[in-house]
Amino acid sequence: MHIILASKSPRRRELMGLITDDFEVRTEEVDERSIEEEHKGEGASRISLYIAKAKAEAVFLSLTPEEREEYVTVAADTSVISEGRILGKPANKEDARNTLYALSGKRHSVVTGVWIMKGGISRGFCEETFVEFCDLDEFQKKTIEAYVNSDDPYDKAGSYGIQNGGALLVKKVDGDYFNVVGLPVMALSRELGSLE
Repeated sequence: MHIILASKSPRRRELMGLITDDFEVRTEEVDERSIEEEHKGEGASRISLYIAKAKAEAVFLSLTPEEREEYVTVAADTSVISEGRILGKPANKEDARNTLYALSGKRHSVVTGVWIMKGGISRGFCEETFVEFCDLDEFQKKTIEAYVNSDDPYDKAGSYGIQNGGALLVKKVDGDYFNVVGLPVMALSRELGSLE
């Protein structure tokens, strides 16, 4: 089964490689902010699913009719949610620091919406993982400072990447670790298996 991954994320490409080598990356532009605005108040899980669906549909519609029947298009969107708020990518160093301070000593949620399309099949699912940060003591503050001075936080929702230096801020993960990185590998593998 040939898969088209509708994602620019190098992390998602890496994770898709755990499932199969038989995939390629194709992307189309999607206005994620307008989707968030349109569905504001519906909850992060639903918004992630809407964005994943929009990404999958944009790529699916760019395929030839033959490719639509033959290939499986997969898209995903990951949100970091704390106290009911979706945390986006940080605007700058101060924003990243403030976000990481606010997450420290607390548990937050990471939700990935995944959408799959092939022929007449169009369906999605969400995976949720809970992440607990270490308490905001002096060591955590020093770790945050070193982290915000790296390049890592600035292209990531919630201002951290658990697969890199952000791992030093995390006390505990409850659920699929790979979901926090950006793709729920086990759940997606099972969904794709059901298409064979």
